[in-house]
Amino acid sequence: MYRPRRPRASPLYRLLEDHFREFTTVYDERFARRWGYWRPIVAAVVEKYLACGILEHGFARVRCDACRHEFLLPFSCKCRYFCPSCHAKRLALWGLWLEETLLAPVPHRQVVLTVPKRLRRFFLYDRALLGELSRVAARTVTAFIRATLGERDLAVGIVSSIQTHGSLANWHPHLHLLVTDGGFRPDGTFVELPLHDVTTLTEAFRRAVLALFVRRDLLDAETAHGMLAWPHSGFHVHDGVWVAAEDRAFAVRLARYCARNPVALGRLEYHREDRTVTYHSDKPTGRQRDDGRPGVPGPRGEPHPGQGPGAAALLWLVRVAGAGPAAPGRPRGRGVGDGVAVRAGRPAPHGLARGEAPVGRVAAPPVRGRAVALSPLR
Repeated sequence: MYRPRRPRASPLYRLLEDHFREFTTVYDERFARRWGYWRPIVAAVVEKYLACGILEHGFARVRCDACRHEFLLPFSCKCRYFCPSCHAKRLALWGLWLEETLLAPVPHRQVVLTVPKRLRRFFLYDRALLGELSRVAARTVTAFIRATLGERDLAVGIVSSIQTHGSLANWHPHLHLLVTDGGFRPDGTFVELPLHDVTTLTEAFRRAVLALFVRRDLLDAETAHGMLAWPHSGFHVHDGVWVAAEDRAFAVRLARYCARNPVALGRLEYHREDRTVTYHSDKPTGRQRDDGRPGVPGPRGEPHPGQGPGAAALLWLVRVAGAGPAAPGRPRGRGVGDGVAVRAGRPAPHGLARGEAPVGRVAAPPVRGRAVALSPLR
């Protein structure tokens, strides 16, 4: 039985309906310097979202020829990584495509890669850099698996999801990769990875990202070399989630989690009377204040109270506008939260800047009594 949803009852809808017009008029003056230039796609997507599921903005008349029952079906906005309803449908269809078409019946592993805070603001002003980061990560992981197994002709399967949000809808660009736990030989034989050395993979990823920033003239070579000397680099790789070959349902759920919406409606509260927003954390990582500053740590699931009326709603909209939305269409290699199947090519050595010698080779631990080395990537 069809049950029409009530979009106007959503806290996100009410928040945007009350404050988005004011937000667009004051953004350049109050928020652009810290949060990046205004992206026209934000206004376009919000306008479509506010019309999504509303009968006044268009509908289809659905009628059953057998029982003569009929109902009105409102048009949807089809916006990805913003509208909770449309994005949920897109994830369901994408998950079905992954299960039936893309994912091979082999073990997989989730690899999460993050960059230091010093580099995150570059992605805020240049969104195309997110796609380049994804490709650098795919080449690095592919080279790591090939070097560890000692077979340069292996094909590694990777589904890369770019996320620009943390658990509090804060600006936090990072990558979630769903990777085959090994690689395929040209004859189709799958070779499983015998071990996971996160330290080596993290160092290779760090060098590859710094090389990207030097090539793009975002960092000079001296600054990049200085960051290589940091004892705590800010680069982090986590690969602790493993998926068995037969557990395809978990692999699909994991992929859908990696491409989730920046805003979880179940954790959002909007208080219209005093214009405050409460967003509940799903992790014990901290508390969000209405003034945008980090707060004191709180227990899992505890609400994040506001500091008073006024700028609370606008400040939270800044976070949402930064973490999303993305343009409508099929997921591609660029954009916020895109899920893209990556087929990486052969690795090639390079230097941190054109004309320079490579920064160095990253030595991997002995594998079955044999030492391997991982070259920096282009």
